Amino acid sequence: MRILVTGHNGYIGCVLVPMLQRAGHEVVGLDCDLFDGCTLGQEMPDVRSIRMDIRDVRPEHLSGFDGVAHLAGISNDPLGDLRPETTYEINHLGAVRVAEAAKAAGVHRFVFSSSCSLYGAHGDTPIDESAAFLPVTPYGESKVFAERDISALADDRFSPVFLRNATAYGVSARLRGDLVVNNLVGYAYTLGQVLMKSDGSPWRPLVHIEDISRAFLAALEAPTDAVHLEAFNIGRSQENYRVREVAEIVADVVPNTELVFADGAGPDKRNYRVDCSKAEQGLPGYDPTWTVRQGVEELLESYKAHRMDLDSLTGERFQRIKRVQNLMASDSLGEDLRWRNSEVEVEELGNVS
Repeated sequence: MRILVTGHNGYIGCVLVPMLQRAGHEVVGLDCDLFDGCTLGQEMPDVRSIRMDIRDVRPEHLSGFDGVAHLAGISNDPLGDLRPETTYEINHLGAVRVAEAAKAAGVHRFVFSSSCSLYGAHGDTPIDESAAFLPVTPYGESKVFAERDISALADDRFSPVFLRNATAYGVSARLRGDLVVNNLVGYAYTLGQVLMKSDGSPWRPLVHIEDISRAFLAALEAPTDAVHLEAFNIGRSQENYRVREVAEIVADVVPNTELVFADGAGPDKRNYRVDCSKAEQGLPGYDPTWTVRQGVEELLESYKAHRMDLDSLTGERFQRIKRVQNLMASDSLGEDLRWRNSEVEVEELGNVS
């Protein structure tokens, strides 16, 4: 298959692209390169690419592709809260624009990177894909709107699939230090403290980015009748944890650490457990393997190898919101999260390189 991966230079994209290539697919990337240079010392995927904002995608950019893996977007709640109207513009309207362009270009399979954040606040009982949407942030709500409007495009020629990813963790060339497992391991390694910023009581489903990537590969390759217009919770049903349980795993794995609560640490209104059995049993080829403990061990070894320090962990290289705020402060980026630099805009108009 010839596959376009939007956001291919992002946290998940750096893992997904090589996996697709190893499976024999021809891959092209599309990315606005908002986090150019924010790497963990690993090589970025070697792939032909288009440098472009998803809000500018047109059908001609998607001509000749068999499938699209749509990863690009505002990646978390703090960044989504920074300017909610832009979050909706990118995560909702931008995603729909890519889907419309894909359909117009004759792309058959469209796999959308959704999120379990759309479930919001559900309590302690595990929920499946039929659960009500109760998002508590613009990020979560934007995923609800995108799923709704992309679903309306489905027909015999255009087959959308929605992967509702659990909270991600794991090592990537474009590491994110703002994700709970990555962050807790980082503090433990650099400070000797597993620093809790909430009381640790909320539930979170957690999934390694390799397992997310396996789900994308499976959804792109699956027969249409198995996945057409279906939503899947992506993770493993047994990999739901209270945040405090994750902290305890980190403290057990990282030597000479203690569990510490930040000043003002209180409950988090986001609280949900998810049942992933539909994907585990009904998404052909999906075989998740990672556990949080294995992920913590992987992250620790990576932090050691790259000599991670606190300034790096908490700086703009690995904290998405700090990167964006610094680009805006330097007038490189507008409030709408578009590059101001004319040279970049010219590159965005180029053909696949």
